[in-house]
Amino acid sequence: MAKKGPKRHLKRLAAPDFWPIPRKEYKWAPRPSPGPRCIGASLPLLLIIRDILGYAKTAREARRILGEGKVRVDGVVVRNYKFPVGIMNVIEIPDIGEAYRVLPLKGGYIDLFRIPVEEAKYKLCRIEDKTTVKGGHIQLNLHDGRNILIRVKDPTKPEEDIYKTMSTLKITIPEQEILEYVPMKEGVLGLVVLGKNMGRIGKIKEIRWGISKKYTVIVLENEKGDIFQAPLNYVFPVGFDKPLISLPESAFE
Repeated sequence: MAKKGPKRHLKRLAAPDFWPIPRKEYKWAPRPSPGPRCIGASLPLLLIIRDILGYAKTAREARRILGEGKVRVDGVVVRNYKFPVGIMNVIEIPDIGEAYRVLPLKGGYIDLFRIPVEEAKYKLCRIEDKTTVKGGHIQLNLHDGRNILIRVKDPTKPEEDIYKTMSTLKITIPEQEILEYVPMKEGVLGLVVLGKNMGRIGKIKEIRWGISKKYTVIVLENEKGDIFQAPLNYVFPVGFDKPLISLPESAFE
């Protein structure tokens, strides 16, 4: 008999290594819903509320908290306990005045980093692709599944099209207004979000362009003068002289 869609369940033993859950105490874990992020790069919202933040002891309590609309993701109330949360997502709990940003950590993990409530009003998104839509307007496809439409006056000479792929936008949430643009170029600060140097930040010293993104290498240097490198797909531009967002101290080591 043919398959009728993706699996709905996930055993704890098969869950990603960075999920902070006991593997053998219970059998099942919440499986993230299909959406902007894959299982290997996301955390289900229930797991964040129960296992990371500790606001609930059981899944039932966590689902009740979410059902009452007490948690916002990127400025929007989310009630789906399986909602996939990934890098650069902002989790806010207005009732207690707390906000967190999901960031990569050294060692191949992603975790929550507490930020000021004022910083929860914006996030960084990397431009993964660009598309020309009807009317000659430009649609930017971002890393978290968002799309932002850039309207142009003259499709034959789109002066408004200044955005390049693999660059970063600082946008308001949930309005998605563009506040700042950080291009992928030498001299900007880059945060490594995958690979053995995951969680490290440094200034981009050189871009060794290859035949594709896969074979393009970024050379970075941190504040201590250490040189490290990562593929283009692994680097997230985050600012010029200083990061546009708060980062843990381990990122600068």
